[in-house]
Amino acid sequence: NGLVVYLMEDHQLPLVGGNALIRTGSRLEKPDQIGLAEITGTVIRTGGTEKHSSPELNELLEQRAATVETAIGISSGSASFSALTEDIDQVFDLFAEVVRYPAFATNQVELAINQQKGEISRRNDDPGDIASREFKKIIYGDDSPYARTVEYADLKKISREEILDFYKTYFRPENTILGIVGDFQPEKMKQLIEKAFGDWQGTPPTPKIIVPGVSQRYKEGVFLVNMNQLTQSNIFLGHIGGKLDSPDYPALSLVNEVLNGFAGRLFNEIRSRQGLAYSVYGFWNANYDFPGYFIAGGQTRSEASVPFVKSILQEINRIRTTPVSEQELSNAKESILNSFVFKFENPGQTLARLMTYEYYGYPADFIFRYQDAIAKTTIPEIQQAAEKHLKPEQMV
Repeated sequence: NGLVVYLMEDHQLPLVGGNALIRTGSRLEKPDQIGLAEITGTVIRTGGTEKHSSPELNELLEQRAATVETAIGISSGSASFSALTEDIDQVFDLFAEVVRYPAFATNQVELAINQQKGEISRRNDDPGDIASREFKKIIYGDDSPYARTVEYADLKKISREEILDFYKTYFRPENTILGIVGDFQPEKMKQLIEKAFGDWQGTPPTPKIIVPGVSQRYKEGVFLVNMNQLTQSNIFLGHIGGKLDSPDYPALSLVNEVLNGFAGRLFNEIRSRQGLAYSVYGFWNANYDFPGYFIAGGQTRSEASVPFVKSILQEINRIRTTPVSEQELSNAKESILNSFVFKFENPGQTLARLMTYEYYGYPADFIFRYQDAIAKTTIPEIQQAAEKHLKPEQMV
């Protein structure tokens, strides 16, 4: 039926965990359905199943110290479970029930919508959250699925029928990658999967999933959110970026290392030498299947805002026009390559990475290609990448 399955044994502890990646996301919502995906992702789990009400499901899981969770983010949906090995039969059945037969109880739909209203009421409490939200709108545009925000008026439009339609459209076997890691015997686990998901078929028609494109809304400008009660500024500046599969991404990762951290140029120059910032950073953030952005910024006292911005731009220009030193290159490579040990601490990390690569169409050995490219990157390649991709004249 098209379901992709990864199994990874790990017998260190008597535990089994699993995650299903579903090809969906809030970026696939229609313009008049903002907020629908997130509400759907919540109520798939909280709304109970056709066999068990929400309280019954909670009690069955609590009795076994197990969990089943679901969510839908911008570019994917997920359904996960964790259980003791001795309880895997019962918990996996409940997990499959949640994925395949959610009931979307009306009271839980209303609860999820009310909880979302509560989040809206609190979202201007933190200046950093405001800056982050508005910066994305300046980069991608208010109406972009990567920047839009749900409003009270959007929540009023969401109905149980729309939730059910969204679920039926995207939760289907050929849209799903299931990964299971832990203390199990492969043959028995295959039997459990066959029993729970073997006869699963999607509801026609098969959706055509088109990843929304992006472009930078403003190529220049200074945008202010004036909050007179504050004595400091949260500052973000940057422009649209690229994807992880760019040939220049390894070089740009090294640019990140040279700019950031306690030994980085931004910290040394802007915080330590000039005393302009509490925090300062500059990162080339890339995404798997749509362009990310370069973002630099930090926090400073209000009257230092302009010198702070000028100093960041000076450092960005310097890394574009002046070769990094051999010591900077060595430190940057060492930092990235040494961090690889933390990417292989447990089998669950490896499984999650392989599933992510499968989901976005990346080669299974992408991490090793990246590692090899980091080791081989030269000083001229770093400067060329910085000069090509960092564009001070387009920063907002």
